[in-house]
Amino acid sequence: MGITSGLVLFAVIWFMTFLCVIPVRLKTQGDVGHVVEGTHAGSPEVHNLKKKALITTVISLVLWAAIATVILSGAITVRDIDGWMFNRMAPLDAQ
Repeated sequence: MGITSGLVLFAVIWFMTFLCVIPVRLKTQGDVGHVVEGTHAGSPEVHNLKKKALITTVISLVLWAAIATVILSGAITVRDIDGWMFNRMAPLDAQ
C-alpha cells in the first residue's frame, strides 16, 4: 500500500465514521423548543462539530491502523475474500 492509497483509505474511513458520529447526542431546534422561522424543527441547535471531529479522528486512526495492518501483512488476500463470497478465482496451485 502506497502513501496515496493509505491517505485515501483514511479519508474514506474518516468520512464514514463522521457520518455515523454526527447524529449522536444531537439537539435539534424542535428538541430545544426554539424553531427559527424559515428552518425545520429538525435543524440542529447544538451540534458540537469540533468535539465530534476529534472523536471521529481518534476512532478513524484506530480503525485505519487495524485495516492497514491486515492489508500490509497479507493476512487476508483478495483470493480469500473471493473464496468466501464468489469462488471465481482459480486456486494458486491450479495455475
